[in-house]
Amino acid sequence: MKIRFKPFVLIGVFTAQFSVAQQVQSLDSVTIESTRIDLPFKENSRTISVISSEAIEQSPATNLAELLQQEAGIDIRRQGIYGMQSDLYIRGGSFDQTLLLIDGIKVEDPQTGHHTLNIALPLEVIKRIEIIKGPAARVFGQNAFTGAINIVTKSNGDLKNNIGFQLGSYNQQHAAATVGERLGNTNLMGHASVNSSDGYRYNTDFDNHNYFLKSSFNTNPIDVIATFSERKFGGNQFYAIDAKEQYEETQSSLVGISTVMHRGDLKISPQLYWKRNQDMYLYIRNKPSVYRNLHISNKIGAQINASYSSSLGVTGFGVDVAKVTMSSNRLGDRDRWMGNFFLEHRFSFLDDKLDVTPGVAVNYFSEFDFNAFPGIDLGYTINDSFRLYANAGYTYRVPTYNDLYYVGSRDVGNENLVPEKAISEEIGLKYFGETLTASVAFFNRDSDNLIDYTKENEADKWQSNNLKSLNSNGIEVQLSTPFKIGQYIQNFNLGYTYLNEDLKAVRANYSKYIINSLNHHLTANVKTQFTKNLSQSLVYKFAERATGESYSVVDVQIKLLVGQLELTLTGNNVFNTSYIETGIVPMPKGNVLFGLRAFF
Repeated sequence: MKIRFKPFVLIGVFTAQFSVAQQVQSLDSVTIESTRIDLPFKENSRTISVISSEAIEQSPATNLAELLQQEAGIDIRRQGIYGMQSDLYIRGGSFDQTLLLIDGIKVEDPQTGHHTLNIALPLEVIKRIEIIKGPAARVFGQNAFTGAINIVTKSNGDLKNNIGFQLGSYNQQHAAATVGERLGNTNLMGHASVNSSDGYRYNTDFDNHNYFLKSSFNTNPIDVIATFSERKFGGNQFYAIDAKEQYEETQSSLVGISTVMHRGDLKISPQLYWKRNQDMYLYIRNKPSVYRNLHISNKIGAQINASYSSSLGVTGFGVDVAKVTMSSNRLGDRDRWMGNFFLEHRFSFLDDKLDVTPGVAVNYFSEFDFNAFPGIDLGYTINDSFRLYANAGYTYRVPTYNDLYYVGSRDVGNENLVPEKAISEEIGLKYFGETLTASVAFFNRDSDNLIDYTKENEADKWQSNNLKSLNSNGIEVQLSTPFKIGQYIQNFNLGYTYLNEDLKAVRANYSKYIINSLNHHLTANVKTQFTKNLSQSLVYKFAERATGESYSVVDVQIKLLVGQLELTLTGNNVFNTSYIETGIVPMPKGNVLFGLRAFF
């Protein structure tokens, strides 16, 4: 396939950087928690990106969906502005094949992966984001088919109290407040925000409310988090070309309690949590009686993760158990038990230059019995600057309730579905220099039993079936470099992912989910500052899909600090590009957002 931006890619690759998320000066001190065995960033044998709080502050992104779009290899397909109804894909996988975690708590939705980002936290409360690309089922269990994203939340000590308001195109209005306080040995922080818009075209208005609370108390801190997100939005053509009056309301909430205990060389991290999602859909907004869906899911779980250091290396092990229930007028009343046990050990050889980490996960689902999923990570530290790594693993995904039981006017589930499975491999090289961080990775994934909606005759309903075999392979390059102009540090970041997919088998006359992945995905981010109180950031995104469609989008932000006040001007799609990220829904043309935030 023709690569239309080849000269730009070649110049960028040999010029600088390691992904929009990276801040070179802080990576050495970052410990990656989502790998279960806590390891410094430089010692991991996986493709991992870290979006720091500094990078979030410097980005023109206003929400998590926009922020993740700046990471090469992550395909966020939005339907509208401000992250409305966004789906999350990694390296060509489906929206059901990526696992989202909040402070290590798995928040996948049993109904459908369409709801994964309903619980996306406001950027103001995020300390960092850890992105693992490649097989992660060995550690996290099902849904981590193509990768996992762990959101680490801030504590009171990580933030400055602030209140802000934004006003922009399509009557966008965003009001938010984030405050923290210490009371004795207890840290408290809270966030509340309201985001609304009239919509950029007919029936795309929205009204979102987000609330977040976190407390940490005792000298051996016990953390309690509670988050609630409510979204109400018009869904013009979101799910069907002839459905312009659709409307949807979702509610997502999470309550979790966790702590970390150290007993000599043993570290134990227990967690209890409750995650709830509610989805109400109307085919005709003002006529609920025509067609209405209501789904309510609950997941109550407990997990204990531990690691033990000895002369033989570090052993990681853990277990989590959860009960899931679903009440739905389309899916019926459902429940399932889920269990996951994982064990891995990190061996070190050759004066700690070579590390080998084999492991296995054993999972149980009440509908699908027991399955074991082995994997292995290998790493070799060539010198202080270069590290070679490889990993391989067996991964899987169980069908969602929509896949199994949905009965609609056009789609029908299939109770006989079996889990999707894949074997994934990856090899990569990382470079850590004083002013340049870079990596290159080659990846391959052979998937089988992939679920698709198919039919034999055009007039039939779509039915879910295990009918696809797919090979996905590609290369990912990420580079990052800070540089100085005058007395101010500038940052330039670039990432590129090439994905090739070979559909081995589709045993049906009609297939609903034709491959439409990002074959070429280029992201570049530049943050500049030339005076004390004024800074600028620019994000460039190029995408070329398997269908041959391609587009380039540029977002910019200017930020001015005046004492304790911060003024921002954010421009999205400043060159008015016409493009579609999913389905047939056109994305908005250029739009602006003015912001004012006060710190206290």
